[in-house]
Amino acid sequence: MCYWSTNIVIIIGKNFNFAPVKDRKLLNRELGRISASEYRTTRPSSGIALVLDNVRSAHNVGSAFRTSDAFGVDKVYLCGICPVPPSAELRKVALGAEEVVPSEHVEDAVDLVHRLQADGYTVIAVEQTVNSVKLDAFHRVPGAKYALVFGNEVEGVQQSVVDACDFSLEIPQQGTKHSLNVSVSVGVVLWAFLLTN
Repeated sequence: MCYWSTNIVIIIGKNFNFAPVKDRKLLNRELGRISASEYRTTRPSSGIALVLDNVRSAHNVGSAFRTSDAFGVDKVYLCGICPVPPSAELRKVALGAEEVVPSEHVEDAVDLVHRLQADGYTVIAVEQTVNSVKLDAFHRVPGAKYALVFGNEVEGVQQSVVDACDFSLEIPQQGTKHSLNVSVSVGVVLWAFLLTN
């Protein structure tokens, strides 16, 4: 016997009769995930690269990899003191995405910004600046390539890197802190870019 209410199921005895499920979580095999090699070779380019400027925490870097995988980022650049794969702490959060999303360590972020610009990227510092464009007012140019620069947990994007970028993009905020964790910022901005694609 099964008693069903909106929140509780009580089962008495060994025979189970369940009411139909209103909604069911998908199993991993039902998600239609592509393989790591398909991600690298057959997936269409998103035109988005991620640049982490001296992000110190392996957990934040791992989260950036996992989010980059979810949103189809083409490459992650790890600048300065960023932890780099292989790293057990990074992997703990990335769940293997660091093996899927291509990455490169670059010592100097300013040099990288110039290199990406020469390769046709519009390089954007995600930072609060005097002339920053609010994320909700930004519109992607179809077919354009973008490199999004996220900064250190305390100092943000270095001023020299902000100066080298094409412009700055700011996430509008309403609270008292006017600050988000860098891994949260990565997710917010990538989601917004996905919506405007």
